[in-house]
Order: sequence, then C-alpha cells, then structure tokens
Amino acid sequence: MAKAANVDKVKRLRGWVQNYDWGRCGAEAQVARLLALNSGAEVKPDRPYAEFWMGTHDSGPSFLADGYGEGQNVGLKEWIRKNPNVLGHKVLEKWGPDLPFLFKVLSVAKALSIQAHPDKELAKELLKLKPNLYKDGNHKPEMALAITEFRALCGFITLEELKGVLDIPEIVELVGNASAKQVLDIDKQDGAEKVKYALRSVFTQLMSASKEMATKSIAKLKSRLHVESQLRCLTEKEQLVLHLEKQYPGDIGVISAFFFNYVKLNPGEALYLGANEPHAYLSGECIECMATSDNVVRAGLTPKHRDIQTLCSMLTYKQGYPDILKGFPLSPYITRYLPPFEEFEVDCCILPKRASTVFPAIPGPSIFLVFLGKGTFRIGSREDIVTEGDVLFAPSNTEITITTSSELQLYRAGVNSRFFHTAL
Repeated sequence: MAKAANVDKVKRLRGWVQNYDWGRCGAEAQVARLLALNSGAEVKPDRPYAEFWMGTHDSGPSFLADGYGEGQNVGLKEWIRKNPNVLGHKVLEKWGPDLPFLFKVLSVAKALSIQAHPDKELAKELLKLKPNLYKDGNHKPEMALAITEFRALCGFITLEELKGVLDIPEIVELVGNASAKQVLDIDKQDGAEKVKYALRSVFTQLMSASKEMATKSIAKLKSRLHVESQLRCLTEKEQLVLHLEKQYPGDIGVISAFFFNYVKLNPGEALYLGANEPHAYLSGECIECMATSDNVVRAGLTPKHRDIQTLCSMLTYKQGYPDILKGFPLSPYITRYLPPFEEFEVDCCILPKRASTVFPAIPGPSIFLVFLGKGTFRIGSREDIVTEGDVLFAPSNTEITITTSSELQLYRAGVNSRFFHTAL
C-alpha cells in the first residue's frame, strides 16, 4: 500500500502546449484533444498543436490543477522544491529537487528540423558560449513511442548504402568528386575510423553548401525525379525527398535525407536517441520522454537558427539501422519501454473493461497520462475517478491500483528502474 505520508501528495496537473508550426491543426491533433480535456481550453481549428508537455522544464512547466488548499498557480517545480521528499532519496541525491525527465505527446504534421542533442559536456559549453540559443546545460537523450504510424529519419545509413547515395549526381555536385571518391574507395577492411572520417567529411561538405548551390541542385533533383517517375517506380526515399521539398523548398535538409535511415514505427514501437545522434521526426503522433532539457542543434528543414558547424562537429557518425524497442510485459496489461538512459522509462497500460491492475510502489516519482477512457485510481484509502486528459504526479513509494468499467489507455513516465538497482 502507499505510504500514508504520500497519499495526499498525488497531484493532478495542468499540462502545457507548444504551438510550433509543424504541429497538426485543430481537432486533428491528439495534443489539442488532450489540452481541451486537461484544461478546458478552446481548440482553434487553424492553429497548430505540436507538443503537450508534462513536467518541470521552464519552457513549458506544469501547474497543480487541484489545489488541496495550495491554489491554482502553484508550479510543479516550485511544489517539488518545497516537498523534495516526494522524489525519493536516490533521485534527490542524483538530480536535486527537480524531475530528471520531461514527458510529452507530439502531433507531427510536417517534418521537424534535422537536429541532434548535445551531450552534457557540450551542452554546458554551448550554454556558456551562446546562452540565447542554448538555454540549459543538460543533455537530452529521448525516446519516441508511436501512438499512430510514426515516421522519422534517424542515424546514418550503412557504408554500402552510402556508396549508392554517392551515385546521385546532384549530391556529387554538392560534395565534390574528391569527397565522394574518398567514400567510394573505402572497403570494409579499412576500419571504422577511416569510414567515420570519410562520412564526416562528405556530410559536412553537403551541409555547408551555399543556399544558392542547394536550391539549384534540389531543383535539378526534383525535375529529374519527376521525369524518371514516368519510367519507373521511385524508391521510398526518393518519394520522401520530393515530399520534404514541398514542405521546405530549396532547403539542404531535403537532399541530406538520403544520408539517414528512414524509420517507420508501428503503434507500440519505440525509437530512442542518444546524445549527438542526427534525427528528424517526419509525421505521426507519439508519446515522447527525455531528460529535462530543451537543447537542440539544428542544421536543416527549419526556418529557425541553424548551427551547421556545431552539428557536423558533434555527431558520432555511427552507421546502421537504429534499435527499435517493442517493450516487454510487466503484467498482462502493462508494457515497459526501457531505453539505455537512467533519467526515464515509459509504461503503456491498456486495461480492458472491468479489469484491474497495480502499479507497485517504486523508489522514484511518476507522471501518469490518461490517454483514453475512464477509471478509478486507488491510492491508500483514497479513490479518485480519472478520465482521458487527466495528468497526475505520483510521489516515490506510492502504490496505485487502477480499475475500470470501460477500456482505459494510460502512459506512465518515471526514472529508469535500472537506476535504482545500480544506485543501491
């Protein structure tokens, strides 16, 4: 059962929405639906609803929704600082009086920027050098768990695939024959460092192309592919590149898509991204969790500031298709997604009609999002009805029993359970 001291510290939260221009518009977006249910806000049909944030990050903090005498304008971050014991002593000792993870829902209508997130060392350096661009000194490993089919570019393709890409005339025109030849002449016996060096060289050359050269080469590529589409079926990657060109005409990110793995997640599959790994989300809706940071270095498919030099110098240049997490069952109704980062994990709970399940007490805090349906949370002797759109903060050492009369779908974010085993 829950420790009595924490029963009244389970709090309902108001989430925060980001209206970035790549979001889905109006009622099409799960983000908009959750916002309306969570806070009663009016959804505007022509407004993009990109991200629903649940956590303590200063760019989109959650607030306590049910005062229990604490008022409507108390931020979750401020409340945790006043009640640090809710985090559990291991979390408090490691990360101080704040949540180490940020929980989100994303509704993606068009491609996000080609980007990477710096490791802790680089994040601190960028904060010091460019505080107006990089606003915190934390790293930002992240994981996307697909709600619908979810598409992304992630990590570099293999050496063999790269050699095929360097047959594309418009790419050779941008990177130059010498850089292309450097890659084409490599074989597997040359070793990983040589491959990495050549990939870095050719990718940096591509991303550093002038706006004028990029626009010209993309126009040539577009017209060539339109002609060839009359004679053959275009590859998936070629179709994607034409689609991206409509979204971001003349952007170097359009042509750089050839260098990345094209990943399609089915609902219930997850993709995780470590520091200094290039990626771009393309379309679909997902649950996302990450370390509490908003650090992004961008280089393409964006009207925002690009920092091409930083991005090209920071990447790991690791090649090959990324690992896809399918989760593992914790119980008949709960699936856990456990990335290799200590800050977070995500559970998905799908509870059929008239069923019950238990989230056992754990040594760290959790945030629950009721995504669909309605049920009852029992915490100690207290029972609360929860419905879709509800967001709850649960302190460490709190056991929660959930029962439902209709199907219920919810997600939980918490500190990675491996952290507690290694922190013993």
